[in-house]
Amino acid sequence: MRFLASSIGVTCAAALALPLGLPAAATVARPAPNAEVFVPGGTQSLPLAPLSRDRVLGATAEQGLPARDVRHFSLVGVVWDDPDSALHGSVQVRTRAVTSGAWSGWQDIETHYGDDGADPDTAERTSGRVRGATAPLWVGDSDGVEVRVRADAEQRAVPGGALPSGMRLELVDPGEPAAPGSPPAGSQRAGALGTESVTGSAANAANAANAASAANAGLAPLGALEIPALDRARTERELLALRAGELTRQQRVKPYIGPRPGIVTRRGWGADEGLREKKFVYTKKVKAAFVHHTVTGNSYKCSQAPSVIRGIYRYHVQSMGWRDIGYNFLVDKCGKIYEGRAGGVAKPVLGAHTLGFNTNSMGIAVLGSFGTRRPAAAAVDAVARLAAWKLGLFGANPRGKTYLKSGGGNLYQKGKNVRLNVISGHRDGFSTACPGAKLYGKLGSARKSAATLQGR
Repeated sequence: MRFLASSIGVTCAAALALPLGLPAAATVARPAPNAEVFVPGGTQSLPLAPLSRDRVLGATAEQGLPARDVRHFSLVGVVWDDPDSALHGSVQVRTRAVTSGAWSGWQDIETHYGDDGADPDTAERTSGRVRGATAPLWVGDSDGVEVRVRADAEQRAVPGGALPSGMRLELVDPGEPAAPGSPPAGSQRAGALGTESVTGSAANAANAANAASAANAGLAPLGALEIPALDRARTERELLALRAGELTRQQRVKPYIGPRPGIVTRRGWGADEGLREKKFVYTKKVKAAFVHHTVTGNSYKCSQAPSVIRGIYRYHVQSMGWRDIGYNFLVDKCGKIYEGRAGGVAKPVLGAHTLGFNTNSMGIAVLGSFGTRRPAAAAVDAVARLAAWKLGLFGANPRGKTYLKSGGGNLYQKGKNVRLNVISGHRDGFSTACPGAKLYGKLGSARKSAATLQGR
């Protein structure tokens, strides 16, 4: 298990990442949030530098880092200062595997990631901490990296502004979940700031972990690693217990809801609750589900899915400046479902997944990239099972239509009421390729299956 301090880990990483001959000042890293707090895993943040001195390209048209040794990491992305600035160009990375010592070929990182995130003018979006970013890419346990970022031809003609300012390479080590009986993630190492500080930090981390677990009270015991699946009869009884005062007479007589699927909790996938903001934020109801792909690649094993999710979580919070992981739920290629943003899986937790349409919706992200690769049948089935249950809690028909008011985006102006499928793809609310053509093509099947599971 690797325990890295957010501040010390980043600083040491910057020093160790130096190629021979470069001055140490070249890789002074941005201090990470929660400095002096020791947590499993860590993030190395390295500033990019011009790669080309070509007068035609200019210093701002091509940036990157030459091949170098770094501390262990498994997920990589690039961030920049202004979240409203787009990166028009290509980002490529190659990495060295710890196990074999071999370097990978160049891999493309998805540059259009601004369409995931909190709605404009919300507290999360305007916090001052949010950064622009590429999608994160899962590369597995690595200890070497090389990156190159190049602006598109049209952008190279922009004087002094071909690429966004303040670009940094983020190397994320997802760490390991805390072992049972060990101090909560986020607690201070003994002797770091004195006993009183250690005790206080550990208590805060424990309180945050307990709060995240307690948000699922009634569904699973405190500290549960998984919320168990229920059959239809028990799910209907649970619906009456959870939402009796909000159900219509018809819903009480004939509830349309799919059996509750098993869901791995945040504790189950090893969330460090000390990273996120402590307060839970809710919307009024869940009228629609937006399906996404994480664009993190398809090379992970199902046993690695919790690590991938921990990496995405850390990237969303520490690298991009979000209050928590953006998605409400995540699904792996084997069909396992995971709790995403904290606040309770049966509650209308406000996510940051579909810019402009986070209110009264939920985001389901399938781990992987599905532009040209077909999603596993088990993953599509899991999306249907999850949607049948969660939409059923709020009386939504998976094969129906609903109206959502746009919070602002590149397809619909702020305030416009938009008619959408109850199960929609990310691209239905924002001009984006997400959730990939191959996964998007499976949504019709998911709608039909979800409706059948609801008894419609």
